[in-house]
Amino acid sequence: MFIQDSSWQKQLSLEFEKPYFLDLMKLVNEEYANFSCFPPKKMIFNAFEKCSFDDVKVVIIGQDPYHGDGEANGLCFSVNDGVKIPPSLKNIFTEINTEYERLFFPTSGNLERWAQQGILLLNAGLTVRKDNANSHKHLKWNIFTDAVIQKISSEKEHIVFLLWGSFAHKKGMYIDKQKHLVLECGHPSFAHSHKKWFGNNHFIETNKFLKQKNSTEIDW
Repeated sequence: MFIQDSSWQKQLSLEFEKPYFLDLMKLVNEEYANFSCFPPKKMIFNAFEKCSFDDVKVVIIGQDPYHGDGEANGLCFSVNDGVKIPPSLKNIFTEINTEYERLFFPTSGNLERWAQQGILLLNAGLTVRKDNANSHKHLKWNIFTDAVIQKISSEKEHIVFLLWGSFAHKKGMYIDKQKHLVLECGHPSFAHSHKKWFGNNHFIETNKFLKQKNSTEIDW
């Protein structure tokens, strides 16, 4: 199976058999055979392995993996331990500090600890060529990730979806807003942060909603 976690296998088994997905895996294998691509092949589905379907309570949607050497680890906005924290993630950490009026700034950009708390860190596209952002846009990852979002929306209740940036906002059409909380704002990238990111209060609002639904709050 493409994903080892049994709860995701149960939910996505039919998706894995569809012609588009089989074609997608063929093209991904060709890309990895002919070009340097990220994340490492064994970590393409890492977001699903680190956060089971049963545990999902928050979904954060990124665009595609970081495209520099050693950065991407299969979790959106996350980088491996020891890698310089990218501007977008710095802005995420800064917003958290502002909302909670704290001074702590993480030294690592590895967000695996978020995934372990029930946050699915899902990129819209799960692969990318080295030094070429959005280079796998022509692949059909969007069909797959749209299906994942629809599955979460239909099968679960009281999920918080954090949609940052216009590409993520488009994913909102697959979410039942009567069942779930959808929070939208600009992307936390450096270019847009000054006017569309800071002050969104998404992290406090997420925990407020989880508390109302008797779910454990996130330790950001």
